[in-house]
Amino acid sequence: MSASAEVSAEIEKLTEIKKHSHPIVAVVVLFGGMFALLVAIGLSISFGAADIKLATVWTAVFHFDPDLTQHQIIREIRMPRVLGAAMVGSCFAVAGALMQGMTRNPLADSGLLGLNAGAAFMLALCFAFLPGLPYMYLIMYSFLGAGLGVGIVYGVGSMSRGGLTSMRLVLAGAAVSALLGALSEGVALYFRIGQDLAFWYAGGVSGTKWVHLQIMTPWIIVAMIGALILSRSITLLSLGEEVAIGLGQRTKTIKLVGMIIVLILAGAAVSVVGAVGFVGLIVPHLTRFLVGHDYRWIIPCSIVLGGLLVVLADLGARMINPPYETPIGALIALIGVPFFLYLARKGGKEL
Repeated sequence: MSASAEVSAEIEKLTEIKKHSHPIVAVVVLFGGMFALLVAIGLSISFGAADIKLATVWTAVFHFDPDLTQHQIIREIRMPRVLGAAMVGSCFAVAGALMQGMTRNPLADSGLLGLNAGAAFMLALCFAFLPGLPYMYLIMYSFLGAGLGVGIVYGVGSMSRGGLTSMRLVLAGAAVSALLGALSEGVALYFRIGQDLAFWYAGGVSGTKWVHLQIMTPWIIVAMIGALILSRSITLLSLGEEVAIGLGQRTKTIKLVGMIIVLILAGAAVSVVGAVGFVGLIVPHLTRFLVGHDYRWIIPCSIVLGGLLVVLADLGARMINPPYETPIGALIALIGVPFFLYLARKGGKEL
């Protein structure tokens, strides 16, 4: 193919992206999603073992009275829990969107590609060999575990003769996740730390405290800003590596920076909520269906919709069988597994 023909093909692909982008819909989704998220946060804070009126929630947030028990419950227990759920959902969703864009793999998700299992395995080692480790260091080890998980998955998936395909990557991810999960359980049984790890196995935000949010928020903000800055390059990379190179993109640098952002987001999320899967699979596909294939819209909308999904899942976890809680990982899996099977059958033709 001549140089002029290649340029024409590249321009045609960019025109196709613009044609299938829906900026007006994206703005509606963004602001509508933020409004829905605020409403969901209010409802989630008000609902629990002791139901609290929304008016009391408003008063506790803006006119806190430390002498009132309900205000203390809202400020010290429910607010960090719900805000943590929103942040975790945003992290998983953006991590999934970046992975799908960089790899052009419609089945890419931090839970399916070993990041969550790797982070959980490292946390198990921390509980066994470094008990009482400050939360800041737990997050750092969680990042390392996420990197270990995805590194093993890509290594195993690349061993086959046919190269690294989407399905081989997912199969390798499932195998490595199962292995790391079994090793984590073995460590838990041998060192008798099963109760400490139960929270991360089940997946939930009930143990989230303000100190957790204070430590993880700066990491998440930096990673989110980096994802937004990288969004245009991810759009070009999602067209294919050759097209991105032809348009002057440094694809290796973009992938390296993008993977660092994914590790930060997935590691921070797992350190709080545990190994919850499928958020990063469902939300980017839903967002792409609504707003098109431009990642300058996909990433900000994924931030909002990911937070909304996990907040609603946490609310549902408390409503199914009160006063007991259903693990949010199980609730999201009820949606995620059929969605995954649908995508696997489709073969990811939409990417």
